[in-house]
Amino acid sequence: MKLDFNHNQSAHCENGVTCNLLNYNGSKKITEPLAFGIGSGLFFIFIPFLKVNNSPALSYRIMPGLIFKRTCHSLGIPYEKKRFSSTQEAQNTLDTLLQKDIAVGCQVGVYYLPYFPKEYRFHFNAHNIVVYGKEDDTYLVSDPVMETTTQLSSYELERVRFAKGALAPKGNLYYPKFDGEISDEQIRKAIIKGIKRNVRDMLYIPGPIAGVSGIRYIANRILVWHKKLDTQTFRTYLAQIIRMQEEIGTGGGGFRFIYAAFLQEAYAFIPKEELLTISEQFTQAGDLWRSFAVDAAGVFKGRLGSQQDIDNLAKQLNAIADIEKKAFIALSKIKWN
Repeated sequence: MKLDFNHNQSAHCENGVTCNLLNYNGSKKITEPLAFGIGSGLFFIFIPFLKVNNSPALSYRIMPGLIFKRTCHSLGIPYEKKRFSSTQEAQNTLDTLLQKDIAVGCQVGVYYLPYFPKEYRFHFNAHNIVVYGKEDDTYLVSDPVMETTTQLSSYELERVRFAKGALAPKGNLYYPKFDGEISDEQIRKAIIKGIKRNVRDMLYIPGPIAGVSGIRYIANRILVWHKKLDTQTFRTYLAQIIRMQEEIGTGGGGFRFIYAAFLQEAYAFIPKEELLTISEQFTQAGDLWRSFAVDAAGVFKGRLGSQQDIDNLAKQLNAIADIEKKAFIALSKIKWN
């Protein structure tokens, strides 16, 4: 049982799964940047009360699963999402869907994925893959961050679908319920809706820990950590920021580049010159996120460490917050009609 599924590599797992599933169902127009932007994927949040790898959690994107959900909703595409308490029920449901020629997205944990290099295996439960077939006891897998398709045994797939810990997937599976192409008008409306929602998420969520305010908040926390924490804990917390930005699927600078590409592609559907100008601002933000990561890594490794170095990290984050705030305000002022 093998579906005629086209595997395309992507920069981020949920974007790639969303594109590949829509492509399988007949749409050829939704690219990774369009899926990310329509799904209002760009975000920032610092969650001090949630620990991942013994350090406060933070994310540079919206919650796992929302990019797929929002993209389908904005495009007017019905979809199905299910979680399970029973591993057997989860497997039976997946097998039934495959028998109906339905390719299925699954949320999984990274730590036990056998095809991941060992240095990339850690306890992170918000990775996404597509299961597109089964041969005997082996499932055929399209992991969009991998160059080629791969395979998992039924035991291996069950293990990652029911990984324990923060953001436990609980067998989560999802798939779009439509066949056919998506019209340009659907995409235009979805782009506008996605941008407006992203403006709300980055500028208007109450409290200090989310959106642009959250970037400023983490800048201040770095200064506080440096004064109050021992050196090892401080460096561990910095490592968490870098890891969540550059290695884990919450990707920081990379997502700013994808959002810049989204605005460029949106211009083809909505020819507003402002989109191209604002795209450049997000590219600049992405560059600064990457520079911040390099300097933070220098502090973590002990190459940097003076008070001036720590102050510089905070200054870089505040500069990023300024750019992203300016960019989203500009997006909010575009006249769409």
